[in-house]
Amino acid sequence: MVEPRAGLKAALLISTVALIGAPGAVQAGQPASPITIQHQKAVAEALPFADRQDFDFADRGFLGTRADPLIKRADGQVAWNLAAYDFLKGERPATVNPSLWRQAQLLARHGLYQVSDRVWQVRGFDVSNVTFIKGDTGWVVVDPLTTAETARAAFELVTEKLGALPIRAVIYTHSHSDHFGGVRGIVDQKDVEAGRIAIVAPEGFMKEVVSENILAGNAMSRRAQYQFGVMLPPGVEGQISSGIGQGIAKGTITLIPPTQIVDHTGQELVLDGVKFRFQYTPNTEAPAEMNFYLPDLRILDMAENANVSMHNVLTPRGALVRDSKAWADDLTESIRLYADGSDLMITSHGWPRFGRETVKTFLGEHRDAYKYLHDQSVRMLNEGLTGDEIAAQIQLPPTLARDWYNRGYYGSMSFNSRAVYQRYMGWYDANPAHLDPAPPARTGQRYVAAMGGADKVKAMAAEAAKTGDYAWAASLLNHVVMADDGDAAAKTQLAAVYEQLGYQTENAIWRNMYLTATDELRGGVRKLPASMAPLDMLQGLSSQMIFDVLAIRLNADKVGDAHLTLAFVFPERNERFVVEVRNRVLVAQPALGSEAVDATLTVSRPVFLDSLFRGTSLLPKITSGEVKLEGDRAALGRLAGWFDAFPTDFPIVTRLK
Repeated sequence: MVEPRAGLKAALLISTVALIGAPGAVQAGQPASPITIQHQKAVAEALPFADRQDFDFADRGFLGTRADPLIKRADGQVAWNLAAYDFLKGERPATVNPSLWRQAQLLARHGLYQVSDRVWQVRGFDVSNVTFIKGDTGWVVVDPLTTAETARAAFELVTEKLGALPIRAVIYTHSHSDHFGGVRGIVDQKDVEAGRIAIVAPEGFMKEVVSENILAGNAMSRRAQYQFGVMLPPGVEGQISSGIGQGIAKGTITLIPPTQIVDHTGQELVLDGVKFRFQYTPNTEAPAEMNFYLPDLRILDMAENANVSMHNVLTPRGALVRDSKAWADDLTESIRLYADGSDLMITSHGWPRFGRETVKTFLGEHRDAYKYLHDQSVRMLNEGLTGDEIAAQIQLPPTLARDWYNRGYYGSMSFNSRAVYQRYMGWYDANPAHLDPAPPARTGQRYVAAMGGADKVKAMAAEAAKTGDYAWAASLLNHVVMADDGDAAAKTQLAAVYEQLGYQTENAIWRNMYLTATDELRGGVRKLPASMAPLDMLQGLSSQMIFDVLAIRLNADKVGDAHLTLAFVFPERNERFVVEVRNRVLVAQPALGSEAVDATLTVSRPVFLDSLFRGTSLLPKITSGEVKLEGDRAALGRLAGWFDAFPTDFPIVTRLK
């Protein structure tokens, strides 16, 4: 650590999807099979495509978009390309589910939209929307997108079309980065510190921002590459949507901490002359979230608690399971508090709903979908069904499934019902055969052997695929690949099966996951450079959490039987921590002052964070006296050598070496 071996620098880098560059070369896709073509035809005949209300709502109030479709980063790379989804203006190909194609067409619309006399939205500049509410002297901005580049471009469009006005307040509706990450693209922190701009967020916002993104950040980011199709080019054989937006901007995530907190339903704030009445909704779509109502304008903002799709109760990239009961209950409260007084509704993704009866119907039927998901999943688990058995049976009743906004473009009934089961029951299904499951590679080897060898399993999979049973074919071939990921024929065969599943699915992120798996089976895992967690997010870490990050990086085998105790002093915060490594675990706690330690490092917290997360050497600062190291100087180096560097390219559809 004194001499920052690759050890400490690489060990503490956190991959961030929004900072990833352009996708690499992707293997050419195969055409839709005759069975897939028939599947798409059946979908097209079954759903009410003549219903054009969503297109009317999505197009209403359009004022224009950027002349230049390319939104660029400071390094000249493209953060967002507004023209990337122009292919959706054409005829639907057989390689895309008709229902998903319709959803993607709606979400691909981009530009500035007037929602009411005092409310505008910029849509299609990122995965989420940014809303501009006109106050007495300037703008109140809601959810400033994921990156500084896209937020800045959105504000420039607003200024071009509506004239120059200052920003007076920013509202973060919840703790996911696509709703705050662009703030520094439109706000100078000096104005916040001077009190000229208020930043409003729900109680628990800062805690949830850092806790959900830091500890499991590397694994989440790798899995997010699958969920959002990060490595897939947009196109009819590639990525076309994420279900509630098109994709994630590849720019700079920023954060300015809130200056005002909303902690209860009914709380009111007046921001630049506009009255806001908040509904505090923790543990719904996000751990820290809130809706708000504008009583003088009769407008309801449902944040991400109501959407143009069923949402995820458990996101495939990984997260704590969300509370579907609390979600449904808070939607019930929203209906009771606001539905009768709302003439229109806006959300953080998708398009508005116009008309009081339309809003009431939407909220009621969207609530009913989540309530049905929760109640029926819990009923079935109490009848003895496992998560997989529930997922195979549960479907929304026709009266709810007919609503486009209840369909599974992002979340799905099958995936979400498993999440409900997991929340109440955990991963174990009570069958003792599943108490101690073998790893996938060992399981694959034994299944393949039991079925007569790889060639027989591949033949069985080929027969299944011929009949359109692609899911069973995938299960068979997965065992072969896990048993021997050097079997190129099995990987080619499995890639073709995943591809047809991707073409058929209505769910945008399932498509992304299937097609990313296809790409990696054909071309291998594309190694990405580790990108560091946003500095603004790191500064929000508590000092205790900094050491929690170190603890989960500690490789127990490297430590062996060693014992080490160090003190870390952050003088500007008057903080002193003792870090002890013993029994192959790292424990950190506030120091009493009398502990015996091997060494003491006195360093300002920003410098320490820079060293940990940016790889900046402490040695010059120790030499100059800016950082003070007392005691056994080698102890710090030993500690650094025990940390792992997490791989950003670990395998998912092939064997973990």
